[in-house]
Amino acid sequence: MNQSEHDEQVAFFDWLELASLQDDRLSLAFAIPNGGHRHIGVARKLKNEGVKSGIPDVCIPVAIGGYHGLWIEMKSAKGQPTPVQRKWIADLNGQGFLAVVCKGADEAIAVVEKYFGISA
Repeated sequence: MNQSEHDEQVAFFDWLELASLQDDRLSLAFAIPNGGHRHIGVARKLKNEGVKSGIPDVCIPVAIGGYHGLWIEMKSAKGQPTPVQRKWIADLNGQGFLAVVCKGADEAIAVVEKYFGISA
């Protein structure tokens, strides 16, 4: 059964919680709650506060290997990044971050393991 993007991200954060026992820098990971449907009033309020569309779903603000941090746009197995998401990823990469699209928790875990040089 195909997992939703939400389910994949939950599985990824469950893994991060366990993996942070091996490398506590992983506890710095956080999600950007940009997606989902909201009441128009809430959407306006968030936009006024600086929320922008296309920001990757996950940030791990740990500088490693010449990168300033890791950003992950989480997708389901069939999901594709939007043009705005692709632009954010390109711009973040251009600023010295590692920004990637991951299709599912397993792919995101592999990226984090490689980035941190761990095998959890």
